[in-house]
Amino acid sequence: MEYQRSPEVDIIETCHQTCPEDCCNAPTKPLLTEEKMRRKLQFFFMNPIEKWQAKKRFPYKFGVQVIKIILVTMQLCLFAYYRYNHVNYTWDNRITFSHLFLKGWDATREVNAYPPSAGPLAIYREDEFYATIDYAYLGYSRLDKAVGSYSYANEDNSKKDMLLCLYQYKEGIIFGFNESYIFNSEVIKTCINISRPISEALDSKLYMKNHTVDINFSALVRAELIFSLKTVNFKSAGRISPPNCYLFNIIINFDNEDHDGQMVVSLDAEPIRLSCKGDVTYKKDNEIESVLRSLLNYLVMLICITSFILCSRAVWRAYQLKNITNKFFITRFEQPLSHADRMKFLNLWYIMIIINDLLIIIGSAVKEQIEKEQFASDQWNICSLFLGIGNLLVWFGVLRYLGFFRTYNVVILTLQKAAPQVARFLLCALLIYAGFTFSGWLILGPYHLKFRSLSTTSECLFSLINGDDMFATFSIMSNKSPLLWWFSRIYLYSFISLYIYIILSLFISVIMDAYDTIKLYYNEGFPKTSLECFIGETRLEDVSSGLFRTDSNDSLGGLMKDLCCCKNIHRSYSTLRSNTPTRSSILI
Repeated sequence: MEYQRSPEVDIIETCHQTCPEDCCNAPTKPLLTEEKMRRKLQFFFMNPIEKWQAKKRFPYKFGVQVIKIILVTMQLCLFAYYRYNHVNYTWDNRITFSHLFLKGWDATREVNAYPPSAGPLAIYREDEFYATIDYAYLGYSRLDKAVGSYSYANEDNSKKDMLLCLYQYKEGIIFGFNESYIFNSEVIKTCINISRPISEALDSKLYMKNHTVDINFSALVRAELIFSLKTVNFKSAGRISPPNCYLFNIIINFDNEDHDGQMVVSLDAEPIRLSCKGDVTYKKDNEIESVLRSLLNYLVMLICITSFILCSRAVWRAYQLKNITNKFFITRFEQPLSHADRMKFLNLWYIMIIINDLLIIIGSAVKEQIEKEQFASDQWNICSLFLGIGNLLVWFGVLRYLGFFRTYNVVILTLQKAAPQVARFLLCALLIYAGFTFSGWLILGPYHLKFRSLSTTSECLFSLINGDDMFATFSIMSNKSPLLWWFSRIYLYSFISLYIYIILSLFISVIMDAYDTIKLYYNEGFPKTSLECFIGETRLEDVSSGLFRTDSNDSLGGLMKDLCCCKNIHRSYSTLRSNTPTRSSILI
């Protein structure tokens, strides 16, 4: 026959097994005094200012966050300035290389206009293909005539051979007159070095014929013309900012994958930072600049590591306090904490701070490696991604401290209240949006500039929701198909009407409903959970009265001492989870 055991019996048995001499008399002494438990929970849910008033201890976590914001923002501003110079310099060099080495390049192609003012740079005849290679080689041979200070990649400044790589189908012969062909889809790569004396011009067609290189344009997939240049950037030079040295790997691409009679020509320039061998008298300033940048990087990593440790410790202690409180509620009130009450112990602000600390530590480490020139490839984008997202979350964390004031906390509470309804609403709206996106991409893509790809279709529809460029979207539609022209009108009118007049209005009403609920709570009081009812109100006079400045028995260790009824268990928090066994019955 089985008899149900109470939790207090299990507690007593566990205490006797652990340290029977010091074990308390559980039937006569409560597991935890309610006052001690209530005081601990009240202190836990105080804001940093109230905790300062209660314990008279400086809020060091708050101080660490303030210092981190200052240092991280300073680091980001300096890095953003140098990154802008880097990206702007490499982009300007790419434009320069396009003028020097691309036949037919025009300045109108340098400005991103909408709709585009010019089509893609392309060649349509075989002679144009060879002429483009000859033009690039001529510009490469006359490098000393360029305004920019460019040099050849060899250490003695001798001209390095250009490399032409051809990617062709193994067999690709077309007989259009009788609709037949010979085709093998295997792609064969063939590369040749193009070397001529500087004084001689290049006839690429004759050169390849002499080197037994046959180009079959019906089988040509793409071609690449590859060469390298070196240069030094003086723009960033200043009192403590040294010049930068770069190697540019230039690739001229000939794209013929579509085999539609149009071979698109483009130029790409990949920058690689080199170690400069500059003026000896400049090395002192260079060392000063390097030390200052490294010092800032290490300070940022140190403060972020400190913040990470403190916030991780706070999350862990909150988890332990949640377990203690849950055991207390089971013992005293015979019911565990609800899910909502358990989630109150999880501080999502700390989780966000831990994430941004990790991002900034990784970004600062990458930044230090970039500045030490220990990366052969361009890692600026990766570094900016880590630092940018980390800084974004750092400034989001400031909202936590504004939430301590009633006026600003309305925004946070409204977003928190509306989040579940907004998520469900957006899911439904997203399904409708996806239907319009796929439909528009399929039907209007061949006839409309804004619907050429899935991503541009989605961007176009999102812009229409926000009232951007509506007339242009209507007017760009091609008139080649009257049926599709009428479909585009019905499609656009229905999408704009549905999302602007109905879905957006409903979305705003969801937010406003949550806002009205929060305002009502402020006037009539917020609904309280069982945990909040147990904690009660923390009066201002109690905070500063010294009630919370007691001995260690009121800490987590003291609570654990009462929980285990032993004096030597409360030295560590690690035994909290194993104090109470899960046995619920015995067999007699």
